[in-house]
Amino acid sequence: MTKVPLRTRLFISHLIVMTVAIVALAGVSRLSTPRYFVVTLERLEGRGVRIQQMRGQILESFADAWARGMVWSVLLGVSTAGGISYLLSSRIIRPLTRMEQSTQRFAAGDWGARVPPSEIPELHQLGHSFNRMASELEQVEQQRRDLVSDLSHELRTPLTILRGYLEALTDQKLPATPETYARLLRETQRLQRLVEDLQELSKLETGYLPIQRQPIALTPLIQQVTQRFRDQQLESENPQILVESALDLPTIVADPMRTEQILVNLLSNALQYTDNGTITVRTWHQADQVWLAVEDTGIGIAAADLPHVFDRFWRADRSRNRGSGGTGIGLAICKRLVELQGGHIQVTSQPHQGSKFEFWLPKAT
Repeated sequence: MTKVPLRTRLFISHLIVMTVAIVALAGVSRLSTPRYFVVTLERLEGRGVRIQQMRGQILESFADAWARGMVWSVLLGVSTAGGISYLLSSRIIRPLTRMEQSTQRFAAGDWGARVPPSEIPELHQLGHSFNRMASELEQVEQQRRDLVSDLSHELRTPLTILRGYLEALTDQKLPATPETYARLLRETQRLQRLVEDLQELSKLETGYLPIQRQPIALTPLIQQVTQRFRDQQLESENPQILVESALDLPTIVADPMRTEQILVNLLSNALQYTDNGTITVRTWHQADQVWLAVEDTGIGIAAADLPHVFDRFWRADRSRNRGSGGTGIGLAICKRLVELQGGHIQVTSQPHQGSKFEFWLPKAT
């Protein structure tokens, strides 16, 4: 069954409405006008005007004149209404046609396709909603491409190293020393961390990672985590890890394991980019929020790069060696974990002056 285009249906609907109006007008006029004319003649006769002998001729002349006038009125009304209906239908259909063309281009892979603005408020709002959806989908597609590209880059380096060492061992060009096996072990551990972080981030974004919120004291957790990092530094004096915790710090409502993971990721990130100086963990509270900040004196972050700090695989210097152990998604995990616990995380930084990552979690009632 062939579908009638919307333009035709609108035009036909306008014509039907117009036809019904004209028929109703003509019918009422045809039934009522002669009667009113006869009443007028009777009033004239009552005033002494003698029209009795010419009454029939006058009625016939009136009926003929009325019919001629009605024919011309119908023709003029139909022509005018038809033209206006066509213009209105075209005005409504034109933005819909452009919208259809934009959606077809977008479906074909032209992610920059957008609907132009319309003079009709409802269609303009519809086009604005489509453009907003298109922008979000374009961003999602770009993030997907970046994820595939970054993931390939992350996997290529350890896999290339593993292949090179294994080929050298196979060809007996490299001695099978403990140092060689230790290097192979480090690269496999690096791959394992990357896969585990990706799996955890995927669970966080899809809502499959459970969050068990309960009242916890933040100060003992901070002392435990920072002491663990000090023990790992062994005899190294730089950077120093300091703790400045408020004495009257209230308990928070959070998942203890996930909160510890956030602090571990932030401290690991600070240690990675701070060779000398200090890393300070501060806590304070205001209103219903308990804040925790990790501030370092490291290399800092440029202002243009700050909006991308919590993106997956982001680094200001994309060519920097990844051998320090980072997978590039630790901060993305931190952001998601904080948000899932009802908090917010932010960063401030200046190049060569250090960075400050701070987040808050809700205070226990």
